Amino acid sequence: MRRLKKILLWIGGIAAVLLVLFVLFVGPWPVYSKTNFEQSGYYKKAIADVDAAAQQTHLTQTPGKLKAGWAARDMTPPVGVPLAGYGARNGKASTGVHDKLYARALVVSDGEDTVALLGADMLLIPPKIAELCAKAVAEKTPLTANDILYQASHTHCGPGGMMEGLMAKTTFGAYRPDVPPLIAKAFADAIIDAYAQMKPAKLGEGVADATQYIRNRAREAGVDPSLNVALIEQEGGARCYMVRFSAHPTIYDDDMLAFSAEYPGAVVRHIEQDTGGKAMYLGGALGSMSTRGVEAPSRDEKVDAMGLALAKLAEEKADTLTLEDALDVASLSVSVDMPSIQVRPMSPKWRISPFLARFAGLDGKGHIQMARIGAMMLVGASFDFSGEVSVDWQQWAKSRGYTLWADSFAPGYCGYLSPDKYYGETGKKGGMGYEIGLMNWYGPDTEAYFTALFHRAAEDLGPAVKTAARQP
Repeated sequence: MRRLKKILLWIGGIAAVLLVLFVLFVGPWPVYSKTNFEQSGYYKKAIADVDAAAQQTHLTQTPGKLKAGWAARDMTPPVGVPLAGYGARNGKASTGVHDKLYARALVVSDGEDTVALLGADMLLIPPKIAELCAKAVAEKTPLTANDILYQASHTHCGPGGMMEGLMAKTTFGAYRPDVPPLIAKAFADAIIDAYAQMKPAKLGEGVADATQYIRNRAREAGVDPSLNVALIEQEGGARCYMVRFSAHPTIYDDDMLAFSAEYPGAVVRHIEQDTGGKAMYLGGALGSMSTRGVEAPSRDEKVDAMGLALAKLAEEKADTLTLEDALDVASLSVSVDMPSIQVRPMSPKWRISPFLARFAGLDGKGHIQMARIGAMMLVGASFDFSGEVSVDWQQWAKSRGYTLWADSFAPGYCGYLSPDKYYGETGKKGGMGYEIGLMNWYGPDTEAYFTALFHRAAEDLGPAVKTAARQP
C-alpha cells in the first residue's frame, strides 16, 4: 500500500511538472488588455531610432532638380518551388508559370538624397531578402538600407520557400535556401539598373476613387478606396507609371499552382500596352480589403478584367497630373521591437505562450519605412495593414498637406494591423475571427503604437530644415 502511494505521488508530481511546462511553453496564458506602450522601453527606443534614421537625410525647401530612373528584373523561380499564400495549399510545389513575376524599381533623387522604391510580385518581403538586397546595392551605389523602400503586391501565387520556421512552412512551403538569393539578386539588379538609368525628370501624383472595386471582407465597415497614381517622365519623354491599391489579390484560389502576379500584374501589363511606357505596382493597405465589382466567366478573365479596370482609372488620372521637376526627397527605414506576442487562436481571454510563438518563428520585430517626394508620402509597415486604419492616416496626412500612400509589407511580417477598437470584440462581425483573433499578434494597442511611429516619422521628414533629434 505504501509503495502504491509513492508511485501515485511520483505520477502526480510528474503530471504536475508536465502541466506547468505545457502551460509555460505552450499555453494558455491570460491576455493583457493594455500595453501602456508610451511608457515602454521598446517605444522610446523606436522613437529614438526613427529620429536617428531621419537625421541621415537632407531636408530643404529649395530642392535641386529631380532625377529618376526605373528598371525591372524577372524574379520567377524555377517550377517546383512552392507558392506562398493559402495555408490550404499545404506547401505544394508549383506546377508551372501562368505569367512571370517581376521586381520593379524606381529610383528618385533631388541631388542630395536618393530613394529607391521596390515593388515585387510576391506575398511579402522577408527580412533576409531585404538584407541581402541592401548589401548588394551598397556595393555598387551610394544607397543604404535607409534609402530603400520595399513593397509586395501580395499575390498569393508568388514564390514560396523563402522563410524558415514552423509558421512560415504553412504559408511558404518548405524552406529552399536557393530562393532568397535568387529573389534578392532580382531586387538588387533592378535597383542598381534604375540608379544607373537616372536622368532629369518630372513627377506628378494624384488619387483616383476606386470605391467600386473594393470591399471590406471582415465586417460592415469602411474601405480604402484610393487608387494612388504617380507619373514620372524623363527628359526625352520616357514615362513610368506607379500605382498603389489596397484590395487583396486573391481572385485565384488555393487550387492555383502556377506562378502568377494576379491582377496587379494585369494592371501593369495593360498600362504598358496602352501607353508604351513602363509601370510598377505597390500593394496598399490590404488588411480586410478584397476585390469586388468585376465579373467574368473564368478566374483568368476576372483577373484580366480587374487589371484592365484599374489600369484605365490610373491612365485617366495620369492624364490630369501636373508634373514638377524640383521636389525634396527624404527617406527612413527602421526595425522596431514589438510588445509581448498575444496570439489568441481559440478564446479572447487566452493567448499562446510567447515561447511557443518564438518557436513558431515570430521574432518580435516589426518595421516601419517612409519616403517623401515633395508632398507625396509613402509609408509602409510589416503587416497586413488595415484599409480602415489607412484612411485615418490619409486624413491626418492630408491635413498637413501630404498625399499618403499607405502600404503593407515592409520587411518582416507581424500579422494584421487592424483598428484597436475591434480588439476586444467577440461577435461574428469584427470579433474572434481570422483577422482579429488569430492574426492580430501583438495586442490591443498595435494600431496606436504604429500610428505614433508614423506621426513621428512624418514630422521628422517634413519639408523643413533639419533640426536636432527630439527627445522621446
